[in-house]
Amino acid sequence: MEQKTTNTCDGDEQRYEVVVVGGGAAGLGGALTLGRARRSVLVVDAGQPRNAPADGVHAYLGHEGTPPAELLRIGREEVAHYGVTFLTGTVVAVHREGSDDTTDAEGGGDFRVVLADGATVRAARLLVTTGLVDELPDVPGVAELWGTDVVHCPYCHGWEVRDQTIGVLATGPLAVHHALLWRQWSSDVILFSHTAGDPSDEERERLAARGIAVVEGEVAALETVHGRLSGLRLRDDTLLACQALAVAPRLTARTDLLASLGLEPTDQEMGGHVIGSHIAADAMGATAVPGVWVAGNVAAVNDKVISAAAAGVHAGAAINADLNEEETRRAVAIHRVALAHG
Repeated sequence: MEQKTTNTCDGDEQRYEVVVVGGGAAGLGGALTLGRARRSVLVVDAGQPRNAPADGVHAYLGHEGTPPAELLRIGREEVAHYGVTFLTGTVVAVHREGSDDTTDAEGGGDFRVVLADGATVRAARLLVTTGLVDELPDVPGVAELWGTDVVHCPYCHGWEVRDQTIGVLATGPLAVHHALLWRQWSSDVILFSHTAGDPSDEERERLAARGIAVVEGEVAALETVHGRLSGLRLRDDTLLACQALAVAPRLTARTDLLASLGLEPTDQEMGGHVIGSHIAADAMGATAVPGVWVAGNVAAVNDKVISAAAAGVHAGAAINADLNEEETRRAVAIHRVALAHG
């Protein structure tokens, strides 16, 4: 199959039509679309997927229960089939360069992508799919059990903890909403008020109507038996049994590398409350900086794996269309010159 080749720039620096930063579901979705569009593509990935601790990917049609590492392995093989190049590394900065060539009238020249080891590559377009960081509550045991017995998304993990005693750690104003949602998967749900304060009278009524107990007081630590969650210990040394704990971490997009382009994160809200940060973009992932797209959790912190992959596909298609438009403008300019000197 004919494939567009990578151009060599100054020294050993390589130029790609598109550099994808991040090799998770969103990055691979974008790279697959662009590779099939016969674009030269480099995927730079640090190899630290957010969902690595999870036992499987859920609510992903056709891949239900697939271990995250296996899904990425399959995805990389599929993407590599279309000539996409992979590089293990961390991008630390991106800078826009001027260009003497005819380029996007709004965007300027290429991007220079700088890696942590000092290496650089150039790209005509960028797709950033760096995901987010889960800022977990500072309770001993939460980080150690994260992704197994400590979970956050009922649609991702609810089935796996169904009919168990599920604790909900209240750390913000959406705690009651979360507890009521988790009630769908178990009749034994306990809301631990922790640092969120006591529920209002109306909230208590709603919780009582669904049979959800409320435990006041701050949680001091998680207790385990044979490496599995067995209960929560309060500051007053009370121990209450539960087999799963739902938490709501702050969802902070990984955006540091975009700061040099002037792209700063904005608050992500849910129900009128801030739950994290993200990079604002349009429906296809285009940011306020011409030539830069985002997809997945860096743009939408609530995206599941399947929706992140779909967002990558959409962004990849938009990037290809943008490159095609630039190529057409150049061709028209050359065509006009040829006719003028006919």
